[in-house]
Amino acid sequence: MTKQRQTLQAILLHAFTIGFALVMMYPLLWMVSSSLKDTSEIFVHAHQLLPSTLKLDNYTNGFKGFAGISFAVFFKNSFIVTILSVFGTIISSILTAYGFARIRFRGAAIWFACMMTTMMLPSEVLTIPQYILFQKLGWINTFKPLIIPSFFGGAFFIFLLIQFLRGIPKELDESAKIDGCGLFAILARILLPLLISPIITVAIFKFYWTWDDFFSPLLYLNSPKLATVALALKNFSDPTMQTDWGALFAMSVLSLVPVVLVFAGFQKYLVDGISTTGLKG
Repeated sequence: MTKQRQTLQAILLHAFTIGFALVMMYPLLWMVSSSLKDTSEIFVHAHQLLPSTLKLDNYTNGFKGFAGISFAVFFKNSFIVTILSVFGTIISSILTAYGFARIRFRGAAIWFACMMTTMMLPSEVLTIPQYILFQKLGWINTFKPLIIPSFFGGAFFIFLLIQFLRGIPKELDESAKIDGCGLFAILARILLPLLISPIITVAIFKFYWTWDDFFSPLLYLNSPKLATVALALKNFSDPTMQTDWGALFAMSVLSLVPVVLVFAGFQKYLVDGISTTGLKG
């Protein structure tokens, strides 16, 4: 009787999990299905996931872009902004976290509290001051407002790395000092190899947030040739004319490919980085 009950519970648990997963994945499945439908069929037969006829032309038509600009340009812009932002965030966050976690200096607690306070500020509060600053610097309609702030770290990522560093025994630093290593040598030779998982976790989160960012490119980029994928998808739909929804959904599907590949390729490091960071410190 016990085995039957356990079997029944396992079946119910798997059925619930599969059903919940289908509910969560339905919007994605609907978008993929719509990318293969004719525009006239998308909203008329919105409840049907299987298209009556496959229209692969949506992908070729969508990739042509608009205003004579191919979507290849938009993907290139997104990769430039995202990769440089990820690189800047990793470098600055590692150095800042190392300073807070391993180096004693006057006012460390005050500066750490100031850093943590920035996490509580709504982004809307910073929008106008940042725009005025970037405008006076002449950075509007360039990638600089989207990239350069990343080289000054992020409070969330710095805190994540600090928590991991605090869990690494300081005896390793002392042993390295005896061998003649300086501060940067200790970071490069001793600590960085131990920070692979949290560093990749930082990179994945920053990649997601930058790749999907719509508001910042909308605010700072005026030229269509500089648009990122997120902004280009919005500009692809024209309320004054007939929108090719099939092509729009096709490009939306392609925009998810880098995100899915990053998650699939680095899922192990993401789980390790989050779990170990939560246990240390």
